[in-house]
Amino acid sequence: MPLEPNTQKRLRLVAACFFVPSALLAAGAVVASADNMSSAAVAALAIFGLLAILATNLDVEMVSRVAVSGVAMIFVASLVVFEHYGVIAGPAIVGALGALDLSHVRRREWYKVVINGSADAVALLAAAALFASLPISSHPATLWIVFGATISALTYSVVNSVLVAVPVSVATDEPYLSALRDTVSFSIGSFPFAMLGLGLGWVYLEFGAAVVPLLVVPIMIARRTFSSYLELQASQEQTIETLILALEAKDPYTSGHARRVAMFAEYVGEELGFGPRRMERLRYAALMHDIGKLIVPNQLLNKPGRLTEAEFERVKRHEPVSVELLRRIDFLAPVAGDTTTEAAEAAVKGDAALIEPAIIHVADAFDAMTSTRSYRRALSQETAFSELRNGAGTQFNTQAVDALIHAIERRGEVYGDGHEVDEHEWAVAPPEAGTGSAGLGDLVPEEQAAGA
Repeated sequence: MPLEPNTQKRLRLVAACFFVPSALLAAGAVVASADNMSSAAVAALAIFGLLAILATNLDVEMVSRVAVSGVAMIFVASLVVFEHYGVIAGPAIVGALGALDLSHVRRREWYKVVINGSADAVALLAAAALFASLPISSHPATLWIVFGATISALTYSVVNSVLVAVPVSVATDEPYLSALRDTVSFSIGSFPFAMLGLGLGWVYLEFGAAVVPLLVVPIMIARRTFSSYLELQASQEQTIETLILALEAKDPYTSGHARRVAMFAEYVGEELGFGPRRMERLRYAALMHDIGKLIVPNQLLNKPGRLTEAEFERVKRHEPVSVELLRRIDFLAPVAGDTTTEAAEAAVKGDAALIEPAIIHVADAFDAMTSTRSYRRALSQETAFSELRNGAGTQFNTQAVDALIHAIERRGEVYGDGHEVDEHEWAVAPPEAGTGSAGLGDLVPEEQAAGA
């Protein structure tokens, strides 16, 4: 997906800021390593540089335009190999070569090459410097070498994440800390593959260039593993999309509601510092919170007036149906409990281990208030905020309320009366004011409903 011109302009500025200090550091490292640049070191540099280019061009694109590949294994292997040769600049050069993604070159996106190359070079230089400073030579035992390589690999991951989060934040308009959490999460997920590089480095030092074909195998395994993960994730997203489309086809008047609730829930999760995995759980639960309404008749969902007690009880049946449906889908089963009213009430009182149900409850209430429904026209955002604040601590979780209001105000977004996303033609025009939401206001006595 091509980036907006303004985003490209900002990324070029990031590239310029990255290039100058990284080039100076790399030049200094090359000068410092010149005396140790033997023919064996030069051969290793050529081999690992080519392997890094190969791994990068077999990468797999993930969210936030971050790509992952087996190149981290090559980087860790280069740390082991060039520490042996005493060439501190070796890993940095391999890192710079690993940025030569041919797709970027063909599109002349040189700023991406510079950013990736600079980030990897600086991170690997920091890792190599740390590795060289450890007392490996005086403690040549295998355990010490493993310890040194592990600490150096961690250093690379941390420094690289800190640097890469800058362009990711610029490209996605995410706050830097949020982008940093994403990049750190990817680094943690790929770290076991990266540590395979420790073994690859030892094998290379023991047998030389003859083992190069074997070094390609783990790169291909890593690519297949990441591809399989993305295929599974795509399948899960398609399952959720199908369920939401089924709900919207049944009740088009609430079209977009589940997605907006998920968006507001993610706003809160971001404010509360949720990590990627917890955010994914929250998003799934928010998208699926109303799926049980597939069993509720449309005349009840879109009834203009107040519900009777019997009608209200029938509407409430959608909740256990939602839970049962989610429990029957393996990847959604862990979030089933997050969609219940009981879980939300426990979170409001502080009796629950998870705040997710309370977050979804607040996001759902906000979108209901700021959307036109059959029983009431959309309220203004100010009114919705006031209702949330008034119910904080009793009906709503205070922390979730404060986080949602702060997130919306920080983004400068406005919802509700005059700012609705979805507009519908109603058979009966909704009243300006109503009971708040179906079943939450005063119920119609059964005898009065029967008389009518």
